[in-house]
Amino acid sequence: MSEKSSGKRKAYALLHRLRRGDERHKYNWHMLWFQPAWVAGAYLASNLIIVVLLTILQWLHMPLSSFLRPSIIETVIATLIYALTIAIIIFVPRMIRGRFSTDLKTLGLDRLISWTDIGLAPVVFLAYISLLAIVMAFVTAVIPEFPADQAQNVGFQAFGMPADNMLAFVTLVVLAPLAEETLFRGYLYGKLKGYVPAVVAALVTSLLFAIAHLQWNVGIDVFVLSLFLCGLRSLTGSIWAGVLVHMIKNGVAYFILFILPFIGG
Repeated sequence: MSEKSSGKRKAYALLHRLRRGDERHKYNWHMLWFQPAWVAGAYLASNLIIVVLLTILQWLHMPLSSFLRPSIIETVIATLIYALTIAIIIFVPRMIRGRFSTDLKTLGLDRLISWTDIGLAPVVFLAYISLLAIVMAFVTAVIPEFPADQAQNVGFQAFGMPADNMLAFVTLVVLAPLAEETLFRGYLYGKLKGYVPAVVAALVTSLLFAIAHLQWNVGIDVFVLSLFLCGLRSLTGSIWAGVLVHMIKNGVAYFILFILPFIGG
């Protein structure tokens, strides 16, 4: 081998090591607080917009309660908050930069649901339930006064009419999983794992998801759930398997809260 060829190989090897070093130090750690703050800010702004709109309707003597049932109001408000939050985090940067900074691939929505997603969902749900039982048993043993059985505030009261129950089902079992997966495992986790290690991104995403539920016992529950959902997002490259797991979880909760009392459970 000529001295010239040997020198080229050494130069390529050095360049490869330098590139690997750059990859190891490519993380943008400041995004670890910026992205969660941006999502939280968009959510708070959405709630503020809804409050302002409801206040204006009150001033105009046109409250929603005058022409909509309480269950429909709950559904409308929940849907608007979800839609506004997602619109803010996607379209406001578009207005500022003149281009979209979030595409469907980042959101995990660049493909349709697959049979793999459908097959993984029940398996992961069972794994999540098993780990949650272990975690809750540990927390209860360490903190005896921990409110493990406290009922979750789902934003709906017990309804007596079938139409009301159907609206609650649509909101809790369909809209909420779709919106929350798009927001947390789609946007937040999809963005963060491009800036920091995936494990850190999953922990931060899950922590914010837990805080958003405003209850200790529910927070621990959804924190464990979110870790599995982030894993599914990384494994499948999409949020669809996570959406299905989330729907299963909320479907079980819906049955316990809204159906079981009516059948004497």
